[in-house]
Amino acid sequence: MIVVSNVTYPPESTKEIAKRYLTAPPLPDFITKKGPYISASRRTGMHSLTYYELDNSRLAEGLQAIGESLAIYFGVPGYQYEIKPYFELEEGLTILGL
Repeated sequence: MIVVSNVTYPPESTKEIAKRYLTAPPLPDFITKKGPYISASRRTGMHSLTYYELDNSRLAEGLQAIGESLAIYFGVPGYQYEIKPYFELEEGLTILGL
């Protein structure tokens, strides 16, 4: 399964985001991180997507670790994030009882 974090912040907060990113503690070994991938827009500001791969059995633990890793940015003006788990199709069908 994967978990996706979707982060937005205004361009003027980029230096503070970068500073905190460089000092962030590493994630646990059971999470494989891909990204962050960054885009910019004059209308919506900075947008960052990060993908985290982990085993389903560690979802709760993984969500906590990812949430804690994103919490280091609290207090940066305009910083917002959301975290969503995504299941492989077969996993989703099982959850639905199919």
